[in-house]
Amino acid sequence: MTKIELREFRKSLKNKQGELEQNTNSSRVALAIETSADELDRIQHGQERELAIGAIDRNAKRLREVRAALSRVDSGAFGICLDCEEAISIKRLVAVPWTTSCIVCQEAAEKADRPESLAEELLVSVD
Repeated sequence: MTKIELREFRKSLKNKQGELEQNTNSSRVALAIETSADELDRIQHGQERELAIGAIDRNAKRLREVRAALSRVDSGAFGICLDCEEAISIKRLVAVPWTTSCIVCQEAAEKADRPESLAEELLVSVD
């Protein structure tokens, strides 16, 4: 990977980091507990808080991934699959610059995490 490409990925990751930090801060405002005499308002506020908590969790996870990718850029390990230690394609890095796996390893991991077919899923659920 060229220095120019690395510089562009660093810039992209820094932009994503700033965006995630801003989104996390704005989502925290929705966590404020509002009191209301109306039961429906309390339920709605509770659901809004749950959505905000989910958004904060997702943003925090992605922010950790982005920061780890920036660290890999600094250490010279950016663009190398952590599983097979092969180069990750530029096309994949452009799409998901914080990725830690090449497409082959990512697909293998996803396949290992889910049943292969509906029939297998049904067999598992019967046991």
